[in-house]
Parts: sequence; structure tokens; C-alpha cells
Amino acid sequence: MALLIEVNNVSYSHPVPGGPPHPALREISFSINAGENIAIVGANGSGKTTLARHLNALLLPDSGSIRIMGLDTKDRKNHLKIHQEVGIVFQSPQEQMIATSIEEDVAFGPENLGLSTNEIQERVKESLKHVGMWDQRSRSPQHLSAGQMQRVALAGVLAMQPACVVFDESTAMLDPFGREDVLESIEMLKKNGITVIMITHFME
Repeated sequence: MALLIEVNNVSYSHPVPGGPPHPALREISFSINAGENIAIVGANGSGKTTLARHLNALLLPDSGSIRIMGLDTKDRKNHLKIHQEVGIVFQSPQEQMIATSIEEDVAFGPENLGLSTNEIQERVKESLKHVGMWDQRSRSPQHLSAGQMQRVALAGVLAMQPACVVFDESTAMLDPFGREDVLESIEMLKKNGITVIMITHFME
């Protein structure tokens, strides 16, 4: 298996205005191979989301290093490629939605890659079909259930054609039906050989 993510001795503290930084990660090291399915389980406040944000360069380590497919996250010229390869589905999907229709929202990421209009349209269609939302593509994201919002957020990530998808507490605010939607999506990703990292405080 090819090495996809390499985290080496990473520490990070959140800046606190007017006070000392708040430690969140301390000397974390691990590696993940392409196609693996990993769960990171821990209590609320244990640093899981901070770690997730490091995996696609939304945050950068104070010390240590993170490499995604060999690309150092501290090198800003690597960030676009890293954002493309590692997608995150957050706990509150509405925070990821900025457009007036589902279709426009899913197209946002591919548009930023500078792809052709035909390629963007094909990616949007394929990713929305994957999550069962193509027939509702003209609806506003704000009129969806929480489970449907998570599926659209996942479609937006899939449209980037990532090597890895991180689910950051993506089922925490969902009812059992919404949670089942997300778990079905994860099984679909596994079957397609995409690396899945599930961050959760639910041991089950």
C-alpha cells in the first residue's frame, strides 16, 4: 500500500487572545496508507477536530510535520493539491454551503480548480448521483434535512475527486436515519478504494 498521510511528532496550541496558547496536540505521530479505513475516537475537547484540520492544511503544526502524498503541509504552494486530495465533511454541514442551489454548491470546489465547464458539470452530476441527491439538485441547501445536508457536503468533497475523506463528527447531530445515510456513504467510499478517516466520540 502507498503511504498517503504521514504525521510526525506534531504539536499544536490554539492561540488565545490576551492569554497563553491552549495546547491541543502534543507530539502526535502516525501514518495512514491509501485505501485504509481509520477511526479516531476520543472525548469532546480531546483535539480530534484540530487534528482533522491539520490533515488538509487548514491548520499548520507549531512543531513536527505532516505530509500528504509526500507534500509538506507547511509549504503553502502545496495547499491547493492537499485540499483536493483530503476532503473534510464537518459536523455542521451548513457551514460548508454557500450557494443558492445544491448543484451550484457542489460545483464550487471544482470551479476553484480551474476545470472546464463540461468537466465541472460531469463531476457535479456524478457526485450527486453517488449520494442520491441528483434529482434534488435545484433545491436550496437551506431547505434540506440535516442528513441530506451531510450528503450534499459529501458530494461537494467527492466532486474534488479526493484520495481521502475525513468525517469529523459527521453523525453527532443526526437522528438515526441521518446517521444511517452517512454510514451508507462511507461504505460506498470504501468500495471505491477511497481512504476514510472517521473522527467521532461514538465508540459504536
